[in-house]
Amino acid sequence: MSGGYDDGYRDCPCFWGTEPGSLVKVLCNHVGSVRGFAVLDAGCGEGKNAAFLAAGGAVVDAFDVSVLAIQNGRRHFADQVGIRWRVGDIRDSGLPQRHYDVVIAYGLLHCLPSAAELRDVITRLQNATRPSGYNVICTFNDRRQELQAHPGFSPTLLSHADYVAAYASWEILKESDLDLTERHPHNNLEHTHSMTRILARKVSL
Repeated sequence: MSGGYDDGYRDCPCFWGTEPGSLVKVLCNHVGSVRGFAVLDAGCGEGKNAAFLAAGGAVVDAFDVSVLAIQNGRRHFADQVGIRWRVGDIRDSGLPQRHYDVVIAYGLLHCLPSAAELRDVITRLQNATRPSGYNVICTFNDRRQELQAHPGFSPTLLSHADYVAAYASWEILKESDLDLTERHPHNNLEHTHSMTRILARKVSL
């Protein structure tokens, strides 16, 4: 379930860089301050989003299945307080119900092995979110995927519409289906992914 990124984590100690994801910045602009927020960064990688939010005063549970990713994150962001690093599989984790002000899944969902498990994890992440809390989702969708830079990786792909439908009962603040062209530092192969990005607020009942 690591998405085939361990080679990159092994070769590049800061594989994803240090800048937070664009939608995490949108979230921060929307809420004004994350000081005191409880955050779950599910599939945190090396923790660039976790570090950014912790620097703003949040307490972040940074969770990834890759031991190498967590090791790199602990090393690179060693001076950043407010991050609780954890190695584990989000599918097997007893997430607290209605606990987190913000739940982030940046690059996690398409790494799950089946559509059923992907949908189950979305539900688990939503259930872990407090009323009026936020989910930040960034994932491959089924429109266009160039996988030459990901040998051996077969992502699970839902449509953009499927993801939007999963948040039908939430207030969707921002959603997009756009291409991302990038090069990973360990192989320098240019490739393009179609990406679903969703920022949604849980409606308080």
